[in-house]
Amino acid sequence: MRLLEDRDSDGTTLFNRLKKPAKGPTWSHFKNLTKRLEWLDELGDTDVWMDGVAAGKVTDFAGEADAADASELRDFVPVKRIALVAVLTHKARMRVRDDLATMFCKRVATKIKKAKAELEEIRLAEREIVEALIGNYRTVLKHIDEDGPAQEALTKAAAMTAEVRQALDGLDAEASVDEVATRLEGRVSPAVLALVKAQVVQAGGFGAVTRAVDGFGGFAKQYEQIEKVSAHHGNFWEVLLYGQIGRDRAVMFDLADNDKLKFTATSEDSRVLDALTHAQRHQAARGEYITAFNEEGKEVDISFATQNWRKAVVDRTRTGQFVRKHFEAMVFTALAEELRTGDVAVVGSEEYADWSEQLLDWEAVQETLGSYLVEVGLAEQGESAEFDAKFFRRQLEDKLRGAAAAADAGYPENDGLVIDPETGIPSLKAFRADGQRPSAKRLEQEIKARMPERSLMGIVARTAYWVEWWRRFGPPSGNEPKLTDPLGRYVIVTFVKGTNMGPYVSIVLLNEAVADLVNAHARLDISQAWGDGTAVAADGTHMDTYLDNLLSETSVRYGKPGGIAYRHVSDTYIALFTHFIPCGVWEAVYIIEGLLKNTSEVQPTTVHADTQGQSFPVFALAHLLGFDLMPRIRNWKELTFYRPSKQSEYVHIDALFGEPGKNVIDFDLIESQFRHLMRVAVSVREGTISSSTLLKRLRSGSRKNATYAAFREVGRVVRTVQLLRYLSDAPLRRRVTAATNKVESFNRFSQWIGFGNCGVIADNDPIEQEKAMKFNALLTNAVIFHNALDIAEIVRQLLEEGWEIDPEDLAHISPYLTEHINRFGEYSTHELGIQPEAYDPKLDVDFAPLREQDLTAAVLGQAA
Repeated sequence: MRLLEDRDSDGTTLFNRLKKPAKGPTWSHFKNLTKRLEWLDELGDTDVWMDGVAAGKVTDFAGEADAADASELRDFVPVKRIALVAVLTHKARMRVRDDLATMFCKRVATKIKKAKAELEEIRLAEREIVEALIGNYRTVLKHIDEDGPAQEALTKAAAMTAEVRQALDGLDAEASVDEVATRLEGRVSPAVLALVKAQVVQAGGFGAVTRAVDGFGGFAKQYEQIEKVSAHHGNFWEVLLYGQIGRDRAVMFDLADNDKLKFTATSEDSRVLDALTHAQRHQAARGEYITAFNEEGKEVDISFATQNWRKAVVDRTRTGQFVRKHFEAMVFTALAEELRTGDVAVVGSEEYADWSEQLLDWEAVQETLGSYLVEVGLAEQGESAEFDAKFFRRQLEDKLRGAAAAADAGYPENDGLVIDPETGIPSLKAFRADGQRPSAKRLEQEIKARMPERSLMGIVARTAYWVEWWRRFGPPSGNEPKLTDPLGRYVIVTFVKGTNMGPYVSIVLLNEAVADLVNAHARLDISQAWGDGTAVAADGTHMDTYLDNLLSETSVRYGKPGGIAYRHVSDTYIALFTHFIPCGVWEAVYIIEGLLKNTSEVQPTTVHADTQGQSFPVFALAHLLGFDLMPRIRNWKELTFYRPSKQSEYVHIDALFGEPGKNVIDFDLIESQFRHLMRVAVSVREGTISSSTLLKRLRSGSRKNATYAAFREVGRVVRTVQLLRYLSDAPLRRRVTAATNKVESFNRFSQWIGFGNCGVIADNDPIEQEKAMKFNALLTNAVIFHNALDIAEIVRQLLEEGWEIDPEDLAHISPYLTEHINRFGEYSTHELGIQPEAYDPKLDVDFAPLREQDLTAAVLGQAA
């Protein structure tokens, strides 16, 4: 228990060191993190300690230990104290391996970025060299051109040589001396003189060219400049990477030592790890070359590398050898990529564990497959017994053929889609949004004018009384909080954290509190004006954060550092789930995770997203889990439409599918991978593997992953079907646009509420950053719920005054109203002690016509 007693260099206990998050991916932090790994491993083999303990219990105990400090743990009975410290140590050993692997990948990515930047700098510098070489070449050309001095000299020399040849005409090598003397009749001296003159003139002509080259620094200098330009011709940044790796080399090699991180291949393909072993064996070498043969005398297989890398590593003049520095850089690059794709795993890690080992066995899947297929809509009741590989294949084939046939048959009446008969280029006509009806505008103005003035603190307090979401909070142990006024304290914490104005609640409990507000909102009649909860939209928005952590990085999409608040917003305007994710992660990775982690009573089946919310594996997994993924597809012209077979042709829309006989779905592959597809889907549903972990690994960069190939093929079917629906159904396109606009409006509304600290999340701990996002979602949802109640109360007043309320007009009024809310000034807590009257969820407005409109539009869309 020395962790609770011994002090660190900063005066805190060593127990506190267990909880410290990793810092930013700098070289010094990278090096220090390896030392942290050594320290944690010296504490003991926690894998043995945790053997036989349920994973859920480990997670719960680790969360409780993480929320406590050393003084609190000393108050626990010895058995529990030891258990909590042991579990937290185990989690810390896993996390440091995750952090090291992540930092390694980020360091390699940074070095590649710098190598590419260096290449651009070289190209800029070489422009001057290229311009000089062009000028030099122009000068040389002028000397040897038709009117140049070299050509003039050559002409004179040729004439003189002709005179000599004429004088010696008829003579050959066998002619006798007397014959030559007689023939020349004394003209030998003039002939020889002419020949010498011709040679002098000719040499002078070429001398002009030589002097020109000498004026440019000589031939050697010209060759050097030409080679310098040629060396960096094209996108050959690989030869520059080793120079960027520099002092990272020693840390990277040290990290790859089995005593540090133990890497293992997740397939039978171990070429990258074999190459890593070869590089480690020659780590101490300082020469330019190392042998290309391993200890067994076999040549090291580098066929995994790109053509550029092989060009850099293999010197054709040195058979059987590798260029050492380029070989090492190639290995580190390949290792980072395979860690990202899951082709290489880290033993003892959590995020980089062998994901295939987290899948359920086929025998376990078979036990629940029938009920699962019915639950997600892949099979009807009674069909599941027949659902096998051939059934699944036929189902997908029919789905694609049906969608294509419907789109083709409906094309003549499809006013929105136009395919040029000459070029085959398709285009969608832009639609004009229907303007707000006068009655809706009048109703909106009246509601806004009557909205009562509210304070954020008062809104949080009243929703806490009504919904009692604050009861979700408390000690991680699950015991009752030892606070004199828990409601008041938790309201203040939510207000402060939700507005981002300051720094005791776990992420799980925050999710439950958010779900309480979602459920309460869904029970309000007014929420039916906006939707029925069956659809959700997902989108991310950039958030500024402190930078000294592994999550924060520069976003290509937003052009600045920070993280992404990725939210799932219901068609009823309220947020179902919020993630805080790195900028460098494809947002689509988290689109399904939010749906699966949503514990509220609102369980949508249709999910909309922006262009970022799509990829083949995402479409496939959404289909297998029973979700209808329909993103806003802005770049649809650049996407490939896939045919059901080579013979499939269409009267009107064949141009969409490209060249006849091409872009055909490989249904044989899908059928052969049926069991694996079902294992993955059921495992995700059962929670043995998260969808985000899976989708991070199912990347196009993985050349070894048969699972990716199968998901890609299923995804091609589903995306083609969705593209055809999207192009054929104008109302559907409007619904998708409206849904994605709604989540964008939520992002702006939540940022308006989270006004503190200029919107910057003032913490480097990723867990605290995640909490900050969820507190903000909790507060935002509380405001939405309260606004909905105020709107409903005003509608009751209007009904009593004789107004006729059209539900379609009410549907145009968003609960994202801000004018009546006081964010600034004195934050009084007097409202915490005022218990509000019970709210009325009922509203005497018939919303059935709105649902009938939605149902009609959906049926027409499916028919199209």
